[in-house]
Parts: sequence; structure tokens; C-alpha cells
Amino acid sequence: MILKRNVLALALASGLCFTAGIQAAPGDAAAGNGATGDQATPANAQQNSQGATGQNGNGQNANGDTKQTQDQQLAKSLSTITVTGYNQSMEKSIDYQRYADTIQNVITSADIGGLPDQSIADALTRLPGVTAERIAGQASQINIRGLSGNFIQTTLDGREQPSTSGSNYIQFDQYPSELINMATVYKSSQASLITGGVGGTIGMETANPLDAPKSQNLNIDARGSYDGQAHDVSGANAVGYRLSAAYQGKFLDNTLGIGLGVAQMYQPHVSEQFVGEASDGSQYAINSQPGAPTGYLPEGIQLQQNGGEERRTGEIATIVWKPTDELQVTGDGFFSKFKNESFGYGFRSQNFYGNNTQITNPVWSSLGTLIGGTVSSNPVAGIDPRTSSAYGNQFSNETTADNYTTTTSVFSGGINLKWNHDNWHIDSDISLSRATSNEINVDTTADPYSGLGTANPQLMAQSMNFQLRGGNVGKAQFGDPSLYTNLADMGLSRYGVYPYIYHDKMKAFRTSVKYDLPNSSWLSALEAGVYLNNHNYNADREAYVYGSEWNTTPVAGQPPLSIPAGDAKVTCWKGKFSGFPCFLTLNGPGILAAHGITANPVKDINANSWTYVQSGEVAEKTRDLFFMADIDAQNVFGHELTGNVGIRVSRQSQYSDGLQQVGNGAGIPITDGNGFTSYDYAPINVGKTYTDYLPSLNLIYHLSDDDQVRFSAAKVLSRPPIDKMLAGAGSWISNGQYNVYGGTSPLLDPLRAQQYDLDYEHYFDDSSGAVTAGVFFKDVKSFVQDITLNNYDFAAAGITVPTDPTTGKPYLNGEYQTAYNAKGGLVRGLELSGSKTHFLPGILSGLGVQANFALTSSTVRNPTNLGGPTTYVGLPGLSKRVASAALFYDYGPFSARLSGNYRSSFLSDTQIAVTNQLVTFAAETVYDLQASYDITKQFRVVYQMLNLTNQPTRTYFGGNPQQTGTIQYFGRTSYLGVEFKL
Repeated sequence: MILKRNVLALALASGLCFTAGIQAAPGDAAAGNGATGDQATPANAQQNSQGATGQNGNGQNANGDTKQTQDQQLAKSLSTITVTGYNQSMEKSIDYQRYADTIQNVITSADIGGLPDQSIADALTRLPGVTAERIAGQASQINIRGLSGNFIQTTLDGREQPSTSGSNYIQFDQYPSELINMATVYKSSQASLITGGVGGTIGMETANPLDAPKSQNLNIDARGSYDGQAHDVSGANAVGYRLSAAYQGKFLDNTLGIGLGVAQMYQPHVSEQFVGEASDGSQYAINSQPGAPTGYLPEGIQLQQNGGEERRTGEIATIVWKPTDELQVTGDGFFSKFKNESFGYGFRSQNFYGNNTQITNPVWSSLGTLIGGTVSSNPVAGIDPRTSSAYGNQFSNETTADNYTTTTSVFSGGINLKWNHDNWHIDSDISLSRATSNEINVDTTADPYSGLGTANPQLMAQSMNFQLRGGNVGKAQFGDPSLYTNLADMGLSRYGVYPYIYHDKMKAFRTSVKYDLPNSSWLSALEAGVYLNNHNYNADREAYVYGSEWNTTPVAGQPPLSIPAGDAKVTCWKGKFSGFPCFLTLNGPGILAAHGITANPVKDINANSWTYVQSGEVAEKTRDLFFMADIDAQNVFGHELTGNVGIRVSRQSQYSDGLQQVGNGAGIPITDGNGFTSYDYAPINVGKTYTDYLPSLNLIYHLSDDDQVRFSAAKVLSRPPIDKMLAGAGSWISNGQYNVYGGTSPLLDPLRAQQYDLDYEHYFDDSSGAVTAGVFFKDVKSFVQDITLNNYDFAAAGITVPTDPTTGKPYLNGEYQTAYNAKGGLVRGLELSGSKTHFLPGILSGLGVQANFALTSSTVRNPTNLGGPTTYVGLPGLSKRVASAALFYDYGPFSARLSGNYRSSFLSDTQIAVTNQLVTFAAETVYDLQASYDITKQFRVVYQMLNLTNQPTRTYFGGNPQQTGTIQYFGRTSYLGVEFKL
């Protein structure tokens, strides 16, 4: 604990971080050769184990003639760039792409720092084939070439990053754009890259202070923000800010570099939502009368205002010591804390299916699913004679007060050593990275009651008329809207707290040794290395529940609670949502406190045994070796051939500790947080070990100085989603059969794939633009899916089956709900990219354009019944069409950029009900604008507007746009501020 506190104290004490205004030349802190003068040579230009390679130690070929390697050409090209603003950033990015051994796209510091990016995710979406899923209006999870974040490896300064998402994918809004000096998307693989990127690898890098333009550098950036949508949301604040400061200094004759900085963001969390809920895939009669029409019924609809605030603080500290030209030692730490306070208030009309309602005037979708009609309480509770199932008055337009507040943090730091002597190069790194996520997840519901406060309160009969309107806000009208603002009628039915707590920690070591071959006619270098990573993931679930929804299953001593006037406020809708019924904004903890109740979420093995089933630990151990040869042949059919060939041997161990519900008192004694002791659970440790051989080949055939063809082939893998490898499992007995639920498995195989790329690239003179075209092909062997297996042989799988007391023998085998490696499929696509600067004369010479287009398809189909009947939808994360375009202008002190990002519809499971749901996100286009003016050399005024058109997020179920999922409006955000540079 002392070590942990000291490390965090070091990061926090720095109080400073690199800002958007940093103008240092892009450096590679992972590869990190700093310069010793004020005009530094970019580190990547000398040696970058994850980028451009092929350096010869003394730069001579077998004949003793000097030859220009990829890295030397990159260094020369970057040193000639003298333009500023967006033109400069684009031209630097083109050079990194041009001289790299892998197929990659790059964003440099000037690009990131000068554009309207709240996080590094926004910057990445400007690259071809790269898209982001907007969560709460912000770009968060990144998709590459149609594959979701679980298929993407992410590093910071060469160090694998832990996740705050509870799964494998990285939430990139955790990383402020001010802190990142360069970001590279590797679309092809090479042996030196850490495994995990079937979709691609994203390498983020922080700056090397020895690469700063001057001996002493200070940058301060202050911007105020405004989101007009906040005025429509209860309790939301429209005003926010972003502040950042940075210092970079070089000392002791430029042998010691120090970089310190901080970046802070405060902004409102705002959205207004119309939600259509999913079907369970079953057909129901629309009322209990004989001969009533049947169809697929959704669970209900929701109306919600989502407000709160977001606070993010990012910090970084870097010390680089380079006592000689041969030795460099770097110590650095990155820390980011993000608190997203998110409160949802409104209505939830639920329980449409299950014979709980009467439905009249039904409107059906083309798939036979209800999308409109009048829903009302069943007049009589009882047993349906046709189905022998119970029905009753369980329908309500319940008032909701939810709290999704999440606090996440990431720390990543370590020590890196580089030693270069003649033809030998050693790069070693030891690191510690950890991430935490804690979502409070409160669900509060209130309903109108007759007899509230008596011994037998009864849910009032209610009705509502609704209509889904596809991608537009639907209709919802209540029979008696005055009920829901009358404190004499409204009572708190349920208050539930269900925290999601995750811890993700990595301890890693990597080292590589590279030897230059200056006299070889084919090879420029040989490289070998090792990578060790101990990865521990912990999931911890808790619960506290007061009462029951609609009071349908009354709990002794927990009746519906009256609502004090001070803990409720009448709130009405505005803007696009005006006309919906007014509701009460509830203070759930205040209502409980008025009745002497305090919520205390704990592990509950009695009433909420899933808190133990879904908790547990996964331990992964990675032990990798790699061997790689850099290719640099000067005359292959009259042209130069560069690239690399290699193999990575990856050995993976994955084991999980959890609890299995064995029943019948056959387990060990476990006492939960409420003092209840159970003997029905037994600890288990399950897992597997496997080894993969991953060859890779990257070739660049240089047709001319400006034209080249690339070919890449590799075998790659991504580890299974770590949350899907938990060992915990619950059980139930039915009809003499033992059944197991959990939906996870530590025995999952990795997601393996073979991939091929072919690209043509043309570069304009003076790095003023490029035109590229490429095709790619991926054969993914499997995808992780949930499955229910019947008559499963539990004993053969090592799962203990309890004894049936009626027979004295083990229960019969029943259902096994688990995760498994389903059949894979093909992913293939086309990517086009073009950019050009300086193509017009005079005052228009500062005009530049940039455009990307990607076309992707897949043979993968996923079944879903959330829209009613079973339909087949595509691969999560895949948009068939992705495009982005930007028009920018730099002339004298003025700079401006207008950009747009488009992606066609795609599938994702980031919409959450009780569990994650697979929904289709509709096509969207988001426009951003930025303009700046240099008042002096030290001061600049900046204006930004994000999401110019207030583009909403729209989802629907089952591939049917009529079946509305969620429609969310987040508003447009404006920034106005100043930058100071010294």
C-alpha cells in the first residue's frame, strides 16, 4: 500500500500535463531517442520497434555506399516541414505513414492539439476505417475495419493498457487529447507488436521532453464551454470548461529532460431519451379474452431526462536522462480520473407482455411486433384458462429516478532503458498499469397507489397510448397524467442499488535486442525480444433492495413509502420532448432517510445470490517471444524492397476463481454482508493454457520515389473478453434436472484470424498530400457468443452435480447457460484515402483537403429475437460504409477546419437494459468546426463547435428500423478560449 500511495502521489504532485498547445516534434517515448540540441530529431526517425524499421547501423550497403533507409528518409522529410497549423500536422502524419514498415495511419501532436477533440477517441475517428461509438454523446469505444473494441489492442508508450469498461475494450474518453503526443493505428501486424489486435493495434505515445523545440517551454490553455441542450434537462448546468498547462525543460547540456502537465475538463452530462424496449421473442395474446390477436410484444417504453456532470483530470510526469549518445533512461507516469455523474429521471411504462395488460387498437410492425396502441391495467387478476399462467394488475407508468454515476481511473507508468552501441540496440521496459471502475447503478421507481400508508396499498389502474416512430421521437400519452405529480397518490415502490466494481491490473516486462547488418544485400537488421505480462482482473458485485417493483411481490416490513414534498420536484419536458406528461424528479436517498432507512449494498447470498455468481477473478499470464528480420533490398527487379518478416510465439495461461452453486448444503459455509450463512456454494478454479505461433510478413515495393505497393500477411489473435472468462455459476432445480446459469467460461479459446492486406500509395512532392487505395481480408476463426446447451454432461466437464434427496442419486443433466466459441467468418473491405495541401496560389495556398472512405462486409450473422421474431444481424462494430472529410485553411495568424464523420448503421451491445442488448445503431454524420486567430506569437484565441447539427444517436432492434431502441439527443457544445505559449 505504501508503494501504491507513493506512485500516485508522484503523478498527482506533478500537477501538470502536456496540452493541446504543445508544438514539440512528435517523439516516441517508447522508442524514445531524444535529441541533444534545441532542434531535436524525432525519436521515431531513429528507431521505432513498432513503426518504421530497417535502420542500418552506419548507413552503408555492402558496397560501402550510403543508402537511404526508411528511417533516414523519414528523418530527412520531417526536418524539411516548415508549415504550421493543420497543414503541418497532416504532412507529418503522411510522412510517418509513408516510411513505416506496417500499414498504419498516424495522428501527430499538432493535429491532436489543434482540433476539437475532447479525447483521443475523437482524433482517431478521422483516420480511414476507424470509427467510434458515441456513449453519452462522446466518442468512446473505437472500432477498426468493422471489428469492435474487444478485437483491438491498445498501448501507451508501448505498454498494454488496462480497461475501465469491465471487458477488453478501452474507453478512449479516459485519455484527454492534450496528453497524447502521437497516436498510430496499426492495421497490419509485425512480430514485435504485442498480440491482441485482430482488428488492429492503437499505439498512443506521450512526448519526450528532449524533443521539445526550445530549452524551456510553457503552454497554458483555457476554454469555456456551453451546451444549450442542458436547459431542457432537470438540474443540468449548461456551462463547462477545459484547462491545461504544460512545462517542458532541458537541462545539463540537454542531457536531462523534464515534462510535467495537467489537463482538466468539466462539462454537463446531458441527454434526452425516448426508449423502446425489447421483446423476449415470444408471442402473446394482446389481452386475456378468448380469440384475442397474438403477436410479439415489447416489454415497454421509457422517457428519460439524463443529467449530471463530467469531471476528468489527466496528469503526466516524464523524466528523460541521456548521459551519452548511447544511453537513455526514461521514467514516466500517466494518471487519469474520470467521474461521470449521470442521473436519469422520467417514466418507464413496462410489463406489456406476460398477460399483465389489456392492449387495444394495436399497431403492428412488418415483423408482427407491437409498435403502438393503448395499454391499460388488467381489470381482474387471476389465472388464464387457456395457458394456466397467472396474469394481473402489474402494469404501471412508473416514475423513475436512476443513478448511473461512474468513477474510473487509469494509471500507467514505468521505466524504460535504451542503449545503442555501434550495430547493437537494446530496448527494455518494466511497467505497472492499473484501472478501476465503480458504477453505483441505482434504480428507483414510484407508482400511484390507493390506500397509500395503509396496511394494504393497491396499485392504481392506469393506461397509456403509445406509438413508435422509427428513428424519430415517438408518442406517449397517459390516461390521467395528474396522478404522477400528486404526492398524495405517489409512493416509492422500490429502491435498488447494484454496484458494478472492476479492477484491472497489469505488471509487464519487455525487452528486445536488435543488431544491424550493414553489409547484407537483403537484410538491414535482426531483432529478437521477450514480453511478460501478469494480468489480473477482478469483478465485484453487490446489491441492496428495498421493496418491490409495483409492490407486486410485497416484502414484509417494506411497504411503498410516502414521498416528502422536499424530496420531489415537478418537472416538465421542453424542446423536442415537449408535450410528454410532467413527472416528479425524486430524491431516492432522501425519501429513504425520511423513513429512517439507509441503503447499504453488500454481497447478498440469500436474496441476490447473483452477486456471488457474477463476482470473481481472472488471472492471465502472457509469455511471448519474437524474432524479426528487417528487409532492405536495393535491387529487386530494378526497384527497392523493404519491410520485415518474423514470428511471434505467444503462450497464454487463463484461470478464473469463482463460486459454483452446488446446492443441498454441499458447499462451504459463506456468510454474506447481511450475516446470512449459506452452504450451497463451492469455490472453483478453472482455466486452460495454450500456445500460438504467429508469423507475419510486411513488404513495400518502391515503384518510384513517390509510388509504392504494400503487401502484408499475418496470423493474429485477440484474447477472449476477460469478463466472459469468469468461473462463477449459479444453478436451479426443475423437474429433477440440475441447470446451471452464468453465461461465462474460463475455457474459451482466443479469437484467432489470418489477415492479408494489399495497398497502393502515391505521395505528392514535399509531403503535400497522398492518395492511397487498399483492400484487406480477414478470416476470423471464431467469435464468443452465449449459448444454452440442453442435457449437458456436467460431470464430464468437472462440474459437481448435487444429489437428489428423493432418489439418492445426482440430479439429471439439464440446461447449461454458458459462453462458447461460435463459428467465425470473413471480414473484407476496401479503403480509399486522399489529402492535398498547397494546391492553390496566393492567399488560397493555405487551403487543404482530406477525405477517407471505407467499404467493409462480413459473412458473420448473429441471431437476435429482441425485435420479435428471430432475425439475423451482422457483426458487432461493422459499418458497411465509413467516410470522413475535412476542409482546413491556414494563412498567417488564422486557421480553421470544418470536418464531418459518417458511418452507416452498425451493431453493438453497448445498450444496457438489465443486461447488455444487441441493437442496431442507425447511420449518423457528425460535423465539427474549429477556428483560431494568433493575436501575438504568445496568445491565440480559439473557437470550437462540436456536433454542429445536434446529431442524435438512434438505435433499433432486430434489424427493423420500425422497432425503436433508443433515440438520444445530446446537444451541440461550443468552446471559446485562449492559448498561451512561452
